[in-house]
Amino acid sequence: MIGGAGMLLSAGPAQAADISYKTECIPPAISGLPPVEGTTQVQLTAPAEAKVGDTVEVVWKTVKGASDNPDVLDLEKDTVKPTGIIKLGGAATGDLKMEGPRENPAIPRKSPMIMSDMKGSLKLEKAGDLTLTPDAYNLNVSKPISTDTKCSPKETVKPGATIKVTDGGGGTDGGTDAGGTTAGGTTAGGTADGGTDAGGTDAGGTTTAGGTTAGGTTAGGTDAGGSTGGSGGATDFPGKEVVVNYTCQSPGPSNGIATKVTINAKKSGGSYALTVKTAKGVMDSPADLPAGALKPSMQIVVGGADKGSVKATGPANPEPLKLNKPVSLTDMTGTYKPGASGKSTLTPGNLTIDVTLGPSKINIPCTVKGAVKASLELDTTAQEGGASGGDTAGSGGAAAAGGGTASGGLAATGAEDNGSLRALGLVAGTAILLGGAVFTFTPWRRLRSGR
Repeated sequence: MIGGAGMLLSAGPAQAADISYKTECIPPAISGLPPVEGTTQVQLTAPAEAKVGDTVEVVWKTVKGASDNPDVLDLEKDTVKPTGIIKLGGAATGDLKMEGPRENPAIPRKSPMIMSDMKGSLKLEKAGDLTLTPDAYNLNVSKPISTDTKCSPKETVKPGATIKVTDGGGGTDGGTDAGGTTAGGTTAGGTADGGTDAGGTDAGGTTTAGGTTAGGTTAGGTDAGGSTGGSGGATDFPGKEVVVNYTCQSPGPSNGIATKVTINAKKSGGSYALTVKTAKGVMDSPADLPAGALKPSMQIVVGGADKGSVKATGPANPEPLKLNKPVSLTDMTGTYKPGASGKSTLTPGNLTIDVTLGPSKINIPCTVKGAVKASLELDTTAQEGGASGGDTAGSGGAAAAGGGTASGGLAATGAEDNGSLRALGLVAGTAILLGGAVFTFTPWRRLRSGR
């Protein structure tokens, strides 16, 4: 049943039938928009009759989207590409992958969504009635960044067309041929950015590193204390690996981030150069992002004898990131200048992910959820202008860490470019229009109201 084999035939008169079904559409994570349910109306065109051995063409036309393009962004010409799946039944089983060209007129705000017709072809292998049922579909919008919205049926869908296949001496195992080979199920998975963002991959792959990296001695208070303040002159102080759970504001991962974090220190004079490492694959990329687009930073909480915080900042991603592929944050660095003498602890704090796409900037704040253990304890000696007494991101940590624009201990929240975030959010969620009501809000408003 693989499409594309042989000459396309239009055996028998063509039939066109409309079918409607309830649909749930999942927007990409970067949009910050929730799933939406609505009704999809599709017209399938296929020959009414054909013979075994014929290759026939099927056309999927989306008759009507359930809502218009919201009053946020004009979509450019030729930026929308649809793909979908037709379920085969009766004389064959399996999936027929459908695809349409990236061809659409400019779609102004408050105008009906328009998408190209999708086509697919299949070779008929078995006599009998072959039913064609529209199923899941996907809408990709290419600008300003590539984003996908995945839609799937929320009810049993009736066949949209039936081909009467007569015996023409063809093979008898068409059903199995059609099985998984044409499967296009990935075009519309309904769980695009669900529980895998921070679950298994975060903690899973790093488990083996736990014992060997941190060990029992790297985190012990006496270990850090003696080696830091002793006369031996030790300069390197590895921290222990601790688990941190984060709750992120939209458009961050909806299920948050769970990762293991290690804070290492290297003494230089009276201060400490800090390096913060997180687990690999802490989240899935919300979109196709170029190199240099995503940058992490973290507030390290200073406790024990000393009080305050230190900002650690990491460089941007060195390689391009692919949609829904695991993202590993770069190592973050900062400088801790003690403000008190005694045993001071360093604990992972709030995380911030900044995404920059040209003039557009998105700030995703992630807040620590639950208790977190200290990763490192140091035997510190107070330095003039050190961290003791509170918010030291400006005096001790942030400036040295490269966060020169930070004015306080906590990272700024909210986007620097209201219009750009609105545009990104809309484009990322545009395909929702195929299956739900008109959106009268934007991710920016949701970000502001959620603070």
